[in-house]
Order: sequence, then C-alpha cells, then structure tokens
Amino acid sequence: MLYNLRGTLILIKENFVVVECGGVGYKCFASSITQNFYKSHINTEINIYTYVNIRQDAIDIFGFCDLFELECFKLLISVSGVGSKAGLSILSQFSPQKLIEIICSNDSKSLTLVSGIGAKTAQRIVLELKDKVKNVEILTSPELKINNNTYIESSQNKNQAIKALNSLGYSQSEIKYLISELDNNMSVEEIIKFVLKNINKNK
Repeated sequence: MLYNLRGTLILIKENFVVVECGGVGYKCFASSITQNFYKSHINTEINIYTYVNIRQDAIDIFGFCDLFELECFKLLISVSGVGSKAGLSILSQFSPQKLIEIICSNDSKSLTLVSGIGAKTAQRIVLELKDKVKNVEILTSPELKINNNTYIESSQNKNQAIKALNSLGYSQSEIKYLISELDNNMSVEEIIKFVLKNINKNK
C-alpha cells in the first residue's frame, strides 16, 4: 500500500493535486490546506503522504502535506457515516489542530458549518473521537511549523460567502482555494465578487 509519493507536482486543480513519479501522474484528492501548502511548488519535487481507498469501481488516492493531517483524516473516516469526501471537506474547513480543539471541547455545532455535515453526524464525530484524539501525535513538517499561516481559518464572512457560492453550483474546494489569502475583514459581498471574477481563470 502507498505510504507516500515523492515526485514532481504538475497540477493543482479544484480538490486534487497531481504528482508525477517515474513518468506516471498520480491524482491525489487533497484538502484546501494541502493545496495551499503546495501551491508555490508547481513543477518542483514534493513529498506527499497518502491514503488509498479501494472500491469496487475505483481506486482513490488521498494526499496530505503532513502526517498529522493524514492521521486526522483516518480518524474522521473511522466514524460511522463519514466517508472520504466528508473527511476531506472537514479538513478543508478546519486545520487539524482546530479539529482536535473542536472535538475536545464538544463543539459539534462548528462541524455543521461544513457542507454535508448535519447535526447528528457532527455529534457522532465528537462522541466517537473525543477519547481517540487524545492519543494523536502532532506530526507536522518543519516548514508547516514555521509557517503557521498555512492553516487558514475562514472568517464568518468567508463561511457565508462559501455557502452562497455553493448554492450557485460552485465547488467548495475551488472557492476556498481562491479566498484562502483574502483579508478576513472583507465583506461577504466583496468576497463573492472576487470569486465570481476569478474562478474561471483557474479552469
């Protein structure tokens, strides 16, 4: 089973990245945090940690910028009713550190901010993982430790803008990729205008 991929990052697109190893491009589904971490590494060699999900009709690879994010992903998908896409959506909304904080503080309400996560699922995540997260070792890469801004927490205005744009049919991961570096003090209207102006430039 794949533990990691070391190769050239050739593409970042919506909710995945592509890493070329030995002439083969591996599509790795990734959170917005991982995408943002690697966005300045296009056409350079990277190391990305992986989780492989084998289904009857497909083999999906999920990529993570550090082992801590990977460990949190595996914990999330161990919860009944939380699939790989939901796990990735949660990690696109919250950094691993913030997720641990939410679980430890019984803040299931915050998890409902994630598209597709209802109150019952959020409560189940907190209930099933509260004891488990105490044993999670924080394994963060040196570069991430230096650059704490890699873990970007959305402001309330950003969350509202994301929901509005989701209702228009735009991809949540692509929206977050675009607004990740915007000022958290921007209004909802300003954020939406920025996304509508720039979203097609990345296609």
